[in-house]
Amino acid sequence: MAVKTIEWKNDRVVMLDQRLLPHKEVYRVYRDYQRVAEAIRSMVIRGAPAIGVAAAMGVAVGMLKAPAKTFDREFERVISALAKTRPTAVNLFWALERMRNVYTENRGRGVEAVQRALREEAQKIFQEDIAANKQLGKFGAVLLRNAKRIMTHCNAGALATAGYGTALGVLRALKESGKQFEVLVNETRPFLQGARLTAWELKKEKIPATLITDNMAGYMMQKGKVDAVLVGCDRVAANGDVANKIGTYTLAVLAQRHGICFYVAGPTSSIDINCRSGDDIPIEQRDPKEVSHIFGKPVAPKGISICNPAFDVTAQELITAIITEKGVIHPPYLQNIRNHVSH
Repeated sequence: MAVKTIEWKNDRVVMLDQRLLPHKEVYRVYRDYQRVAEAIRSMVIRGAPAIGVAAAMGVAVGMLKAPAKTFDREFERVISALAKTRPTAVNLFWALERMRNVYTENRGRGVEAVQRALREEAQKIFQEDIAANKQLGKFGAVLLRNAKRIMTHCNAGALATAGYGTALGVLRALKESGKQFEVLVNETRPFLQGARLTAWELKKEKIPATLITDNMAGYMMQKGKVDAVLVGCDRVAANGDVANKIGTYTLAVLAQRHGICFYVAGPTSSIDINCRSGDDIPIEQRDPKEVSHIFGKPVAPKGISICNPAFDVTAQELITAIITEKGVIHPPYLQNIRNHVSH
């Protein structure tokens, strides 16, 4: 992607403000961890892998100005603030744990050594994510090589990662392999990540795409216009249950009804081996105004009760395969996920 989602530049965190896409490309510069935390919370940056990278960079930038006398206390404040931003995506906590490990390993070497090590680790997480996405894309492209019409939901592209993308990484790899296909893009209410972000990315990549509303998905399957469904993930439980953007579960049920393969793409950092099943995944509840308003304009009667879960959980028996940078995981997931992560 010519457009960068996030980068570390001159000891600052630079992010593309995804709330303004596709109409404006505005980059925000963050000099402290509180603003990085707010950027994650308010969805300046979103997508599980990208959130992990942002959190790591948030720790690094947060500790650059930490006073030596209160260095340890400041570190805990930084970690705590970032951990409270978004509860569902496990990549956030995975990245924070990596930063904590680096902090612990280098603490005895002095403040400057710790700051340097944290900067290096944040950039390492960034680089590893891009490499993982590219490898994941290759595995996925082989798996979906015969699919001509692929439906996707939300945005699991370069914008949701350090670059390249997970589900959209598979589509990029498919294109690079010379395959001809088209993508059905679900708009993804209420935040419209499909309409605003995925459609924008695919258009930039010159990948044929058609935008549909979420409630058209069943119709398209019924009419034989979908060969496969491909989505990203925010957390994969040890048994193979997957948390992803709200509406994913609906697609999985529809896909099973119509005999359509349902694939999940995500790096191994999205696998939470300590989470037994989808029942243990916390589901973020977001601002009701995301449902009652569109681009700041009310579309619902004032005072109506609103429910706005950001994610749902798709049971493992509805998932055909899970694609990671290490390969493709097939059922039985409980056994194969554990083996996959340990190798």
